[in-house]
Amino acid sequence: MDRSELVAEVKSLLTTGLRLDRSPAEIGDDEPIFGEGLGLDSIDALELVVLVEERFHVSIPDEEVGKRAFASVNALVDFIVAERAG
Repeated sequence: MDRSELVAEVKSLLTTGLRLDRSPAEIGDDEPIFGEGLGLDSIDALELVVLVEERFHVSIPDEEVGKRAFASVNALVDFIVAERAG
């Protein structure tokens, strides 16, 4: 899977897994996932960790790693790529 396919899959996971009222195309690659960006909260964060770990077979072991990984779609894609390579 190349990077553009992974970006599309992450956006799709965000919209369907968290039942967002946006289409994947409406999510910017560098848009913050939490706070002012997609407006997700701490409950969404827990759901998102489970969704990402199950779908992409990576581990998000703690809050600090999660903050970096969930900074944006691009940050999450970078995290997934790095975890799969390591």
